[in-house]
Amino acid sequence: MLLKPEEISWVIQNEIENYDAQLKTEFESVGYVLQVGDGIARVWGLDDVMMSELVEFSNGLMGIVLNLESDSIGVIILGSDNEIKEKDVVKRTGKIASVPVGEALLGRVVNALGQPIDGKGPIAASKFMPIEGRAPGVVERKPVSEPVQTGVKAIDAMIPIGRGQRELIIGDRQTGKTTIILDTIINQKDSGIYCIYVAIGQRASTIAQVVKTLEDHDAMKYTIIVVATASDPAALQYISPYSGTAMGEYFMYSGRNAVCFYDDLSKHAQSYRQLALLLRRPPGREAYPGDIFYLHSRLLERAAKLNEKLGGGSLTAIPVIETQANDVTTYIPTNVISITDGQIYLESDLFFAGIRPAINVGISASRVGGKAQTKAMKKMAGSLRLDLAQYRELAAFAQFGSEMDKSTQAQLVRGEKMTEMLKQDKFSPCSLAEEVMIIFAGTKGYLDIIPNHHIKEFANDFYQYINEKYPEIPESINKTRDLTDDILAKLNKATKEFQEEFKKKHSAN
Repeated sequence: MLLKPEEISWVIQNEIENYDAQLKTEFESVGYVLQVGDGIARVWGLDDVMMSELVEFSNGLMGIVLNLESDSIGVIILGSDNEIKEKDVVKRTGKIASVPVGEALLGRVVNALGQPIDGKGPIAASKFMPIEGRAPGVVERKPVSEPVQTGVKAIDAMIPIGRGQRELIIGDRQTGKTTIILDTIINQKDSGIYCIYVAIGQRASTIAQVVKTLEDHDAMKYTIIVVATASDPAALQYISPYSGTAMGEYFMYSGRNAVCFYDDLSKHAQSYRQLALLLRRPPGREAYPGDIFYLHSRLLERAAKLNEKLGGGSLTAIPVIETQANDVTTYIPTNVISITDGQIYLESDLFFAGIRPAINVGISASRVGGKAQTKAMKKMAGSLRLDLAQYRELAAFAQFGSEMDKSTQAQLVRGEKMTEMLKQDKFSPCSLAEEVMIIFAGTKGYLDIIPNHHIKEFANDFYQYINEKYPEIPESINKTRDLTDDILAKLNKATKEFQEEFKKKHSAN
């Protein structure tokens, strides 16, 4: 029997083709669960796995590698560990945790993995970004120079927040921290700034109220809400702020502006402490692990104002820290204060005294300061802070009932009126023009003769009067963000006229 070479080559070729089509061999790196419980799995066999890599359990759940030890690895489980058992197979994915990003997420409520939890169907996101990103270097950044208008008079005038800044909101529970965040989000309606609100360890009912408030004020269309509730595993609470930052970075790197609110990082630190203790990491001060500072510094350093070469986008970080009994000297508050560019300190005593927002101007600070203020606000607010600082000092002495000269009494009256003028109802942010006009009226002494209980009414009627009689004043301030000599003269004239009308109206009553 003779074999023809062309037949043999055809058979070999056919075999190779069939083998390629049917028997694709893949090698997988797998390990086995040694121990599982409390959201942590100890896995044996994945010797070549990377730190922070995603691994997949046999039931489809994902986990993140957080501990690399000589004989096993520690994995935090991104979900419930009820379905995971000892001896289950664990596979490497070769990827690190990523979340969907982009415009498709606007108006949606998602969990820490970017999956929708608002019942509005799937999210058609075309792009994903890793939750742990590299912070921009010094050369890639630009000095902070543009403001994020919060609509809260006391903040915009005295503790301004700039685009790309990190400003901490700190205070006891129930002092209005989340209210300031919601006011700021509502005020971004026509500013072109996208908002990402990260709720960490809060009750689901509280988050539902936040969503409803934002929907009522038509603010959800430019907002993403990332949720890790108190009932979610600690692993999801731990990754949620990083997921929110990745969503904000998408806008920053595409040349736009975003603000990321972390409410709050105290609960975030507690969730990380829980994971670290379960992974048998050595505890340090207050039982927090040694890298607790790095936990927040690597998160907040990602906020930046990029230079023109990179598109000039910005990501502003506004973290929240909850204190106990007004004590800002404990471990986590001092850590975050040292990472951020200033803090807005809310005091429960002021809150219960009816001064809302309850901002303690003495302790609060913005290290970016006037650089992030509009020219109009800078011209008006310089004397406001001074007036309030002097008032606080004098008010402390006035308690002793000593006799005071006329100038001291005048300063006390001015400070009282300014404190009253800075009070503001929640969910009613002011425009830049409104803030500038009422601060002008206060610093120039037009409120000195108005009784305290009429100042709120004075402000509301004043805005209305100027919009009707002198509409060019607010238009010019909002458009140019400056206060020209011409507009200043008109504002002075208008305020004088309105003060006379207001006095007549109330003397007739």
